[in-house]
Amino acid sequence: MKPVWIIDDDRSIRWVLEKALARENIEFKSFAMADDALRALDAGLPQVVVSDIRMPGSSGLDFLQALHQRHPLIPVIIMTAYSDLESAVSAFQGGAFEYLPKPFDINHAVDLIRRALEQSRRKSGEAREVEVAADILGHAPAMQEVFRAIGKLSQSQATVLINGESGTGKELVARALHRHSPRAGKPFIAINTAAIPRDLLESELFGHERGAFTGAAATRHGRFEQAEGGTLFLDEIGDMPADLQTRLLRVLSDGNFYRVGGQQPIKANVRIITATHQNLDERVKQGLFREDLFHRLNVIRLRLPPLRERREDIPLLANYFLQKSARELGVEQKQLSEAALRFLAAQDFPGNVRQLENLCHWLAVMTPSHVVEIADLPPEWRNETATPSGDWCTALALQAGLALQRGEDHIMGKLTAQFERTLILQALHHTGGRRIEAAILLGIGRNTLSRKIQELGLENQEP
Repeated sequence: MKPVWIIDDDRSIRWVLEKALARENIEFKSFAMADDALRALDAGLPQVVVSDIRMPGSSGLDFLQALHQRHPLIPVIIMTAYSDLESAVSAFQGGAFEYLPKPFDINHAVDLIRRALEQSRRKSGEAREVEVAADILGHAPAMQEVFRAIGKLSQSQATVLINGESGTGKELVARALHRHSPRAGKPFIAINTAAIPRDLLESELFGHERGAFTGAAATRHGRFEQAEGGTLFLDEIGDMPADLQTRLLRVLSDGNFYRVGGQQPIKANVRIITATHQNLDERVKQGLFREDLFHRLNVIRLRLPPLRERREDIPLLANYFLQKSARELGVEQKQLSEAALRFLAAQDFPGNVRQLENLCHWLAVMTPSHVVEIADLPPEWRNETATPSGDWCTALALQAGLALQRGEDHIMGKLTAQFERTLILQALHHTGGRRIEAAILLGIGRNTLSRKIQELGLENQEP
């Protein structure tokens, strides 16, 4: 079997992969630059390639393109430290076998290489994968799965159903699916079916003929006609009225529709992408959504994770949105302090990415200093209800930030006393006031506990 080629200008990455492949008795060859690997193709071919995406000279994508022009069946795994949609999509559209974001788990990397080797041996290596939008970012594994899915769907015409809470970026993903599809040169039309009054939605979707109803003074093209040849994105599809569900099903079934008041069928050449924050499976069971329409829409389902499931992405997103807001508003770019980032990363963000973007826009306008501290956050973010229960480190950071902002002194002593008071009262409450048991649970002596109770003035607060 031919060797696995490793291409990366980072010597440590090459070393880690070399050691892992050596342990697995997999032959390998390493290159520090893609240009060196391109020249080496004349002397021999790899079985599989593992390449970084950004290097001095030719990039990993340049190498991927050159290799696949000459040898399209050789699988290429693209590595990158840049966890954005564009990198992922570019890799997949260039024909990458897989996309491996750094830092990676070495066992996962070896598994990918084994899969690529197996595919190469079967000579079934079809290349097909991705490129993406700058404002869809994420290191989190759940977002990397979304990136992969967009890449793998880039040449597909399949109907896609996007599930995700409000503010997770469902329309951004729909636009990315359109932008990287064969329909990219045609219109992308989006409509929120929950935002349009029921009696107007049919005309909005399918258009109407002149005189079809009172006020219809002229023929109007609906969203299906506006999206001709392109993509129609139906947001909040779960709220679509039952009669319109029937009409939509008919369009999906036979590809034709009628304008309101019209007699002639119109051919619909559009790709349908739908989205909802609701559980459509449950709505089907409850009789609120047609089961046959659900199966028509649910060909490919993408789930967008809420922000609380990808907290590691909050600093990345926050810095991006602060940069974006500064550019749009023409103001100095703000930077979140480490304490503020930790505080935000601990929040639940019920409004998800949209809520974080709105917060960053507010900070760009309202914060006077270059570095944003916890005390600079809007008042509704700084009250105790904004702090997740149990996250005492975040609460402590908040209290410390506020005290520092107010210019208080002896902060260490004051906060330490509050900390000790809370622990002791909770332990005494748990033991029903039995000091010996409380002292054991706290890990201190009984005399120490008694002294602390006296110093902190807790005698009258014991259970």
